[in-house]
Amino acid sequence: MKSTHVRSADAQERWILYDAAEQNLGRMATQIAMHLMGKDRPTYTPDQLTGAHVVVINAAQAKLTGRKNDTKEYQHYTKYAGGLKRVNISDMRVQRPEDIVSFAVRRMLPKTRLGHDMLRRLTVYPGAEHPHTAQNPQKITPAKASK
Repeated sequence: MKSTHVRSADAQERWILYDAAEQNLGRMATQIAMHLMGKDRPTYTPDQLTGAHVVVINAAQAKLTGRKNDTKEYQHYTKYAGGLKRVNISDMRVQRPEDIVSFAVRRMLPKTRLGHDMLRRLTVYPGAEHPHTAQNPQKITPAKASK
């Protein structure tokens, strides 16, 4: 059996489009992370940037299950005494709706320089319009669960 090593320059450019209004946030974020890392292809190489470019539209209408609309909070620390800041997800939808999707995906990517480069390939828009029509992104539809 022969293994292959694909370089970033040799990887095929792919553009993928997700509509956040059609899918649950967590399930969509895992699929986006897999596309950004390139793990959805047989040419996956862990130390090279071989993933796709991902465009997410309608981030302001991202679906959450259960009571997460009321209870989920994003926290960060300002490095000052008593500097713990908390933002509710309902406030985040109003102020910065694109950060809801990008935070979910960022935490699923590797915490390395390569992971930072992968995150640069993610673009999120709060509305339905995006300027990437020239790249002809392939739209991903949610898989229907069978009962």
